[in-house]
Amino acid sequence: MKQHSEEFISSAREKFSRYRELVDQLGDDAAREESVVRSVAIQKERMTPFISGRTLAEGFRKAVPFFEKSGMEMEVHDISNDRVDGVLEIQKHCPYLGIYRDYGFSTPCEVICDIDVEAIGRAFPSMRGAVLSRLACGDCACVFKYERPQERNDR
Repeated sequence: MKQHSEEFISSAREKFSRYRELVDQLGDDAAREESVVRSVAIQKERMTPFISGRTLAEGFRKAVPFFEKSGMEMEVHDISNDRVDGVLEIQKHCPYLGIYRDYGFSTPCEVICDIDVEAIGRAFPSMRGAVLSRLACGDCACVFKYERPQERNDR
């Protein structure tokens, strides 16, 4: 398993701790909704420079160094066709696997990935996202699919 900086580990623990507090205070559904709402602006700010004016595959490839700083091993595959701009994001390492159980969660996905995918969909209403595969559930990689209608200037 990769070694992560103390800063990353501290930040990750803080995310899980805050989410645990929200779940304890509000319950699962309300905590999730509040977290998604909070994440929408973050996702819009983070992803707009990568995906605006280019295909999702081009944008996600530009984002690889950003995600690698978090300890992820990311591959990007273009799955676009004549009407859909699509991308598969494949993560071969999850930096949260050693942390989530300390906070009583069944997977790190419910705190990180599921919220991020939902927030991206709200930040970019024409984009749909889905988690197709999860390391935390025994799969060999985490696989995310994102798609939006093909734009004329994309290709």
